[in-house]
Amino acid sequence: MKKTYKIEVDCANCANLMEDAARKTTGVASATVNFMTQKMIVEFAEGYEPKSVMQDVLKACKKVEPDCEIAL
Repeated sequence: MKKTYKIEVDCANCANLMEDAARKTTGVASATVNFMTQKMIVEFAEGYEPKSVMQDVLKACKKVEPDCEIAL
């Protein structure tokens, strides 16, 4: 299952780091962060609940950029 989320990220480098952090999160099959459109597309692994996985993605992204926001 793929979902698109609105994010708030300050620079392209931070977007790349957030993308890497999201990809390493358990339950994420793939993730793409687009700095220009301020969107994150996440494909979830089979059997994982998107809402709980996104809580972990948000925690991982906040380690990269503490003031990032993801509209869950």
